[in-house]
Amino acid sequence: METITRAALYPSFKKRALLSALLALCACNVSAAEQPITKSDADTADAVPTTQPTLLTIPSEKLFAVVTARAKQLAAKDYVAAPVIAVDALNNINYQDYRAIRFRQDHAIWKDESLYEVQLFHPGFLYKNPIAINTVDADAKVKNLPFKTDYYLYDGTAAPLEQEITAALGTTQLGHAGFRLHFPLNNNDYKDEVAVFQGASYFRIVGPDQVYGISARGLAIDTALSSGEEFPVFKEFWLVKPKPEDTHIVLYALLDSPSVTGAYRFEISPSTATEVTTKMQIFAREDIKKLGIAPLTSMFYHGENSTKFFDDYRPEVHDSDGLLMQSQDNKWVWRPLNNPKQLSVTSFGYDNPKGFGLAQRDREFNNYLDTEAHYHARPSLWIEPQGQWGNGRVELVEIPTDTETNDNIVSYWVPEQPLKAGETLSFSYKLSTFNAALASQDKARVLRTRIGSAALPGEENPPPKSHRQFTVDFTGDNINNLSAKLKLLANLTLNSGEISDKTVQQLPNNEGWRVAFKVAPEGGKPVDMRLSLTLRDKEVSEVWSYVWYPNDVE
Repeated sequence: METITRAALYPSFKKRALLSALLALCACNVSAAEQPITKSDADTADAVPTTQPTLLTIPSEKLFAVVTARAKQLAAKDYVAAPVIAVDALNNINYQDYRAIRFRQDHAIWKDESLYEVQLFHPGFLYKNPIAINTVDADAKVKNLPFKTDYYLYDGTAAPLEQEITAALGTTQLGHAGFRLHFPLNNNDYKDEVAVFQGASYFRIVGPDQVYGISARGLAIDTALSSGEEFPVFKEFWLVKPKPEDTHIVLYALLDSPSVTGAYRFEISPSTATEVTTKMQIFAREDIKKLGIAPLTSMFYHGENSTKFFDDYRPEVHDSDGLLMQSQDNKWVWRPLNNPKQLSVTSFGYDNPKGFGLAQRDREFNNYLDTEAHYHARPSLWIEPQGQWGNGRVELVEIPTDTETNDNIVSYWVPEQPLKAGETLSFSYKLSTFNAALASQDKARVLRTRIGSAALPGEENPPPKSHRQFTVDFTGDNINNLSAKLKLLANLTLNSGEISDKTVQQLPNNEGWRVAFKVAPEGGKPVDMRLSLTLRDKEVSEVWSYVWYPNDVE
C-alpha cells in the first residue's frame, strides 16, 4: 500500500549514478518529436517508418524512476510551452479533411505480435502541439515513433494533403496527436479500441459492450476558479511492448504545465471490466490554489430531473447521470447530476475515502432513443484510492451548457493541504469501468429522481414555481422483495426550507420503493437535501444528496 508523500522538491535522489546516465540519454528524446533530422536519417526513416534507430536502453522496471527524475529535473526549470507546428499544411487542416484522414490498420504498431496493437492520431487541425511517443521492446530498447504520412490514408477531400504535407515537412520530425490501444475486448477475432490518449492529459477507456463517453485526466488545476483553469499536458509517452500472451499493458507518461510536472505509470487490464492501475508523482513549480487528483470529465445536457425545456426528441442526453461516493465507514452517497443555470461547485468532505466516480446508471435505450450516440452504453468510471489519501474533499463542478458537445461535468479529489512550490506529491489509485452498479455496493441505490410542480391539479391558488414535488425511487436486492407491510422510513433532512407531504410506498412488481415529498424553499436560498431509507434502526440504502436552486425552474 502506498501513501501520499510530501517532501521538499530537491533532496538528493537515490541511485543517482544510474539515473544520471539514463537521464543524459533520455534527455535526447525530450525534443525528438519536433526537431529537424539529418538527410541520411530522413532517408532511413522514409524507408521503414516502424524501424527507427534505437535512442537508448532502459529496463521497463526502471522507467518510472527515470520519468520521475525527468519530471523533477523539468520542475527545477522555467516552464517552456510546447511549440506550435510550423507547417501551414498541417495547421490549416479543416474539420472535414481531418475526419477523412485515417490510420492504416496494416501499419499498426505491434500488429500480429501481441494481443495489443497501437494506432496513432494525425497532428494538425486542433492538435497543433504534437507529443512524443516511444515504444520499449523486450530488450529494453526505446524507439521513437515519428510522424509520417505513410501511417495514414487520406480519403475524399483530404487526398491532396498527403503530398502537400510530405513536401512541407521536409526534414522536420514531428510527433503525433495521440494514440489508441486495440485489444480483443468483445471477441477473440477482432481488436476493439479499449483506450485512447489524445489532448492535454485526457484519456478514455471502455469495458465490454461500452462506447466512449466520460473522460479521465492526469490532473486538474484550478478548476472552476475565477482565475481560470490550467490544463497540464502529457508531452511524452513510453509504451512497453507486451508479451504475446499478456492481457495487460504498461505505459508511462511525462506531464508538464506552468505550475507542475509529473510522472505517471498506467497498467491497463481489460477483462469483464477495464481497469487502469495508476501511479503518479508530481512536482510543483509554483503554488497551486486547487489541485484536482484523479479528475473525471463528463457531460450532462438534460435528464429525468431536468426542470428546463429542451427542444429535443430524446428524453435524456448525458454521458453520466450521477456522482457516487463511498466513505471509509462504507456510507454510500449518490448525487444526481444537473445542468444548472449558473456554475455550481459542491464539495463532500472525507477522510481516506474508499472511492468515488461518475456513473451512467440509466442503461435503458428507451430513455435516450439515440441510435447514433448510444448514451445507454456509455461507461461509468470508479476511482479506488490505493493507500491512505488523508483528509480532503470530493468536488463536483456543474457548468451550464446549451449543447451536448460541451463537457460540463468535472469531479476530482482535492487534498486538504495545498501543494506549494518546491513540494512533491504521490498518489496511487485504480480506475475501473462499470455499468449501472458496482458489485461491492450492497445497499439499495437510487433508481431515478424526478421533479415537478408542487401544485395540485386544478388548484386555484397554486404555490410559486420554486415549490417542488420530488419523487426518489430506490431499488436493490435487499429491499425489492420486502413485504409492503414492513415500515420503511425516509430519513430526510435539508438545510433550509420546509418539507411537506412526505410518503414512502412500494413500487409495483417489486421494483423498489418510492419516497415522495414537497419542498418549499426559503426565499431564494438553495435547498441542500439528504435522503436515505431505514428499516427499524438500520440504514438500508445509499444517501441521496441533492441541491435544489429555486431559480432553476423555468
